[in-house]
Amino acid sequence: MHSTTPTDAPLIREPLHAPVAHLVRGGVVEGVHYGSVVVLGPDGTVEFQLGDIEAAFYPRSALKPVQAAAMVRAGLPLDGDLLSLSAASHSGEERHLAGARRILELAGLSPDVLRNVPDLPLDPAVRDTWVREGRPASRLAQNCSGKHAAMLHTARVNGWTLDDYLDPAHPLQQSIAATVEDLTGQRLAQVTVDGCGAPLFALSLHGLARATAAIVTAAPGTPEARVADALRAHAEMASGTGRDVAALMRAVPGLLAKDGYEGVQAAALPDGRAIAVKIADGARRARVPVAAAALARAGVDPDALAPFLSEPLLGGGRPVGHLRAVRALDPTAAQREG
Repeated sequence: MHSTTPTDAPLIREPLHAPVAHLVRGGVVEGVHYGSVVVLGPDGTVEFQLGDIEAAFYPRSALKPVQAAAMVRAGLPLDGDLLSLSAASHSGEERHLAGARRILELAGLSPDVLRNVPDLPLDPAVRDTWVREGRPASRLAQNCSGKHAAMLHTARVNGWTLDDYLDPAHPLQQSIAATVEDLTGQRLAQVTVDGCGAPLFALSLHGLARATAAIVTAAPGTPEARVADALRAHAEMASGTGRDVAALMRAVPGLLAKDGYEGVQAAALPDGRAIAVKIADGARRARVPVAAAALARAGVDPDALAPFLSEPLLGGGRPVGHLRAVRALDPTAAQREG
């Protein structure tokens, strides 16, 4: 467990993002995605940065492993697939809904106590099936239901009130905020409300990378290590069938990776190397190639990352270009062009 005193909160300002990815069609740069990237070495030093890694921003769901670690610190008695689901942005498959129900059942609760927003499943194919079957939006189907079920389980274990578990002043949320500050090493810049209704904390991209590294380097058996083990062993439970974040973890042994809405990605290796990415316009299509290039910068074998380094661009149904990280970020560029 970390014990260093958090530094001052990052400044709330307009981020000074830089170009991080190019959309190239027929050899011409058609579009540019701006953003910020940080790569940390095993000792936590910044080995590469692009854009603004110190401005306050919202990590969205990329912070869920930290929130899950906070709940385990507070007594959440889960491991394995259910702990992975507690940090999930899941696709809404039946296994995800069943897992969220199981977490609630273990706490002696029903889905009626959930306070996340009702929604249809995140995965397009699963969502289309729901629509064809006439199934309504539900709190269990919403992609954060595992986190909310775990929050309620944690509250029940501690004897805390349930109806107001999303209030930032609730003991549960205060405990989570303290862990976020502990693992990021900085005070929170702002607290607002995430899309699911839970408190959302503003921190820096640098702080997100530090927190992700802290989780994967934690001593065996600690809350942080339990979360890392669960996510790596049950990657699809934290995401879903065919999701890029699960595929990335399978491709790179020992990697812990978590995506977040609005173009956020964090990842770390067991030796403490870590990356964090924010795409300024929130584009999912740029998130994966930029994160893969950042991991290559961190020393991951580019061959293992090859499926993730580029997104094909089609014209008339055939490849005519690609989207990939800018040359300054992509260490494989010289090799490709040399």
